[in-house]
Amino acid sequence: MENNKIKVLVAEDILPIMKRYTKILEKAADIEVVAAVQSGYEAVLLVGIHRPDVILMDIEMETRTSGLDATREILHHFPDTKIVILTVYEDDETIFNAFQMGVCDYILKNSNPEEIITCIKDAYYNRSPIRPVIAEKIRSEFQRIYKAEKSLLYCLHLITQLTQTEVDILDLLNKGYTRKQICEVRYVEMSTVKTQIHNILKKFEMSNIVEVLELLNSMNVFEYLHNMKHLGDEKA
Repeated sequence: MENNKIKVLVAEDILPIMKRYTKILEKAADIEVVAAVQSGYEAVLLVGIHRPDVILMDIEMETRTSGLDATREILHHFPDTKIVILTVYEDDETIFNAFQMGVCDYILKNSNPEEIITCIKDAYYNRSPIRPVIAEKIRSEFQRIYKAEKSLLYCLHLITQLTQTEVDILDLLNKGYTRKQICEVRYVEMSTVKTQIHNILKKFEMSNIVEVLELLNSMNVFEYLHNMKHLGDEKA
């Protein structure tokens, strides 16, 4: 019967909390705590020795990301290991990053004994539910990614509508050149520069050139344009 127990490794750097988890899990007839450690380094080290079925992994131990770093390392070498992360508060970005790595679930540190045991068993039996709160976090993240991609595509589309002169004007403005300096560099009248900036604003449907520059910088467009120019110069 002993061999049928779910082997659990607990990784938690605060000793009283670690002891609490261990005590809770040891009361479950079908769970065995094979190791309890206080660092991500120890967790990685002992996984190979004890081969736990499930790991309760604290996020912040010897460093702020040691739990996630250990998770990445463990799942790389032992992809079948089920990992449940422990956290003090529900930070959307951290939780989403953990799910991207392949964790099964997460649980708050102040969860009651029944929730902890159920979470362990759900992970072991591959029935970890996508709870509403997790589903909402994942939905929100994908919406953020979608909006960012949509903004980038929109931005790139607008750039294709610009003339080379307008692109050069934007590049100079982004470098901090004043309109007067641009006139001197390009040997044109102020009225010409104003007309070019007006045309840029019209294409972007914005009223302020600063907004245009902020949009382009948020999408790293100038870096992309400089790289493309550099490649073109090399081929020439």
